[in-house]
Amino acid sequence: MKLAVIGTGYVGLVTGTCFAETGNDVICVDIDINKVNKLSNGQITIFEPGLEKIFLRNQKEGRLHFTTSIEEAIENAQVIFLALPTPPGEDGSADLSYILNVATVLGKLLKPDGYKVIIDKSTVPVGTSEKVKSAILLSAGSDISHAFDVVSNPEFLREGVAVEDFMKPDRVVIGTTSDKAIKIMNDLYAPFVRQGNPIIFMDEHSAELTKYAANAFLAVKITFMNEIAQLCERLGADVDMVRKGIGSDERIGKRFLFPGIGYGGSCFPKDVKALAKSSSEVNYDFKILKSVMEVNELQKLHLIPKIKAYFNNDLSGKHFAIWGLSFKPNTDDIREAPAFYMIDALLEMGATVSAFDPEAMANSKQVLGDKIKFADGQYDALENADALIIATEWNEFRTPDFERIEKSLKQKAIFDGRNLFDLQAMQNLGFHYESVGRSAIHA
Repeated sequence: MKLAVIGTGYVGLVTGTCFAETGNDVICVDIDINKVNKLSNGQITIFEPGLEKIFLRNQKEGRLHFTTSIEEAIENAQVIFLALPTPPGEDGSADLSYILNVATVLGKLLKPDGYKVIIDKSTVPVGTSEKVKSAILLSAGSDISHAFDVVSNPEFLREGVAVEDFMKPDRVVIGTTSDKAIKIMNDLYAPFVRQGNPIIFMDEHSAELTKYAANAFLAVKITFMNEIAQLCERLGADVDMVRKGIGSDERIGKRFLFPGIGYGGSCFPKDVKALAKSSSEVNYDFKILKSVMEVNELQKLHLIPKIKAYFNNDLSGKHFAIWGLSFKPNTDDIREAPAFYMIDALLEMGATVSAFDPEAMANSKQVLGDKIKFADGQYDALENADALIIATEWNEFRTPDFERIEKSLKQKAIFDGRNLFDLQAMQNLGFHYESVGRSAIHA
């Protein structure tokens, strides 16, 4: 099948590459000529484990192409994916301008004697499919209402395992009531569900809400555990034990129960805000989501009072090493990353910071500039540091050389926002160690 993917961000590039992997002919479009040139020359523009290998293979086989021309991309395409950004506005609502601008362009390019399926792959509010259809029809020079259908097909990709999620999805959600579109979408996704995972067809509004509901529920689950962690610290319980105790209940499940310093990234913060805003627009007060957003903002700074207390409430002149800048491991995405909130707080209190992240250094430098020092390695970041702060649970941080850490730090103090280390082991090593929802180990 011939596909066009408009937008080569995280979702667009993964989508285009994975569809090419199953034999489709894919053209990806972006207005950024420098990005298109890089991609055309085999230079991948995001970090995502497993993506580069299939990206290069499909480019070599001639199934994956890149262009700045929408007209070129859609000319022969049966299916057009809109994988465009929907950033939050000041009020939390999703900005649909990128999608609707492209819809206007499509209206001028679609021909009445053909048929194409236009798919909202971006995360969008309920009613967006209708807005896209209206924008296309409004800009068309003739009646093309029979020449296309607009379908909602939300993505459920986890950064760090997006290729696996796409190639072996738990489910595929497709919102359309068009029989013609249903047939095409079923054929398109058939190679990905051979093990029996469902393709779930529903109306467009339900599909649009499903994506928001899924991310909001996961954000609620994470935030609930972070609040349980707060209780554990006050009541003398161990959040890891509580997590195991409730996670073994199949009604609850084990995933997304790990406490920490808040969620971040491109999806959860934006989607929770957008769903809360959509709710208010129909006069429904979604109280849980308001609490989730409030708690998550506070949780990002959960370690700061612990750090201040250890240094007698005076951080001026102190120097801290931070391991991890991305919002989660196995990605270079720094959007809404808790590390940046902590860095801002430390700098405001007169401290200085050295940081290291396996993949997010380049993106972080673009945001932070020379506000902090960027180390060449995780142990280089420890030089002259008064304490170590762990903000992201990269695997290489899980079993470090503690003897080297001890020799590098001015004080044997670690503040761990991801609960990487065993409490008894840290006590045996003689570190002052504070984490989330567990007892503090005092050196």
